[in-house]
Amino acid sequence: MTAITTRAAAASFSAEEVERIRADFPVLSRRVHGDVPLVYLDSTATSQRPVPVLDAERAFLETSYAAVHRGAHALAEESTDAYEGARAAVAAFVGVEEDELAWTRNATEGLNLVAAGLTDPECELVLRTGDEVVVTEMEHHANLLPWQRACARTGATLRWIPVTDEGRLDLEAAEAIIGPRTKVLAVAHASNVLGTVNPVSRLAALAKDVGALTVLDACQSVPHAPVDVHALGVDLAVFSAHKMLGPNGLGGLAGRRDVLAALPPLLVGGSIVDEVTMTTATFKAPPARFETGTPAISQTVALHAATRYLQRIGMHRVAAHEHALTERMLAGVAQIPGVRVLGPATAEDRVGAVSVVVDGVHPHDVGQVLDAAGVAVRVGHHCAQPIHRRFGVRSSTRASVYLYSTTAEVDTFLDALSGVRHYFGLA
Repeated sequence: MTAITTRAAAASFSAEEVERIRADFPVLSRRVHGDVPLVYLDSTATSQRPVPVLDAERAFLETSYAAVHRGAHALAEESTDAYEGARAAVAAFVGVEEDELAWTRNATEGLNLVAAGLTDPECELVLRTGDEVVVTEMEHHANLLPWQRACARTGATLRWIPVTDEGRLDLEAAEAIIGPRTKVLAVAHASNVLGTVNPVSRLAALAKDVGALTVLDACQSVPHAPVDVHALGVDLAVFSAHKMLGPNGLGGLAGRRDVLAALPPLLVGGSIVDEVTMTTATFKAPPARFETGTPAISQTVALHAATRYLQRIGMHRVAAHEHALTERMLAGVAQIPGVRVLGPATAEDRVGAVSVVVDGVHPHDVGQVLDAAGVAVRVGHHCAQPIHRRFGVRSSTRASVYLYSTTAEVDTFLDALSGVRHYFGLA
């Protein structure tokens, strides 16, 4: 499967299967505010971690931890093997070769690495005055601000594909905007606000036809459905470990080796060089050239364990489970007076992030009412102010599901949400 499909091609989890999954996540059994069961619906922000992931990192730290690529002793060899073994496994998980995945601190760093690289005069792909960078109106700030800066530094022009009232990209506009001057198309696979899944292959084909690079923000797709970077036709993609059952402080930049080879390092220092004199330096080939300093070693081991966990369950089934929960959530919200959804009203081509606006109530107040019922959601602009502005609001309340979410949790959210306006005397 090369993209998130309209309807997942596998059966959703049974109630018993979900409970077995939940048993691997100790935090989900917590009670808050005295004796209120925790309902964790904030996985779009960051996912919880299962015991096998926690155990894998702890076991590595207890038995094999050492600096990688720097020693000839047993621990150094074991640590290096684990570090590179994680790279190979995670690369396969996202559909690239081992040497086509560079570790970064997070997806944001990966996007900055690419955008900054394209401002370097020595980069053969450098942006110039007259070039255009195309983004979308629904981008996370991490896939907008680096391109704003790159255009300001090079004289390139930033353009964007608008979003329709239904929360989808205006594809007719995209075809008109992506043209001979386009050098980069930077697009989210799925919106962290609207939940919209974008037609990436179609957009990437438009970019390829004019010789432009496609850079994909896959933070909201890689954790939730099968994703194959090469099959999608994109040149580069980024993702974050902490959104896919893994640790904080680790992300990936994956893509075509020739494009990676054209980019200079974002940060320079130890471990990424071939030769250094007092006035010059030559850099290793990717991915090593992007991993200066001591990397996040044990975190890669944890991410490797996270991908094993997800593969054991099956990404098609994860997608199917979330699809069913999203349908239930959207149908329920539609029945609540004074509450509207930002983005598509159905679960078609959608991930399980549902952002809502409650008439007359600030999202922070909505979040506090939900929290009193044990429901953990995200409130604010979700690092995506332009798309909120597009829909005439400053912020929203976002509930998001993952493989460990249940129908009962969705119903608890809906029950609490239905009482918000009454709580404030508005219904």
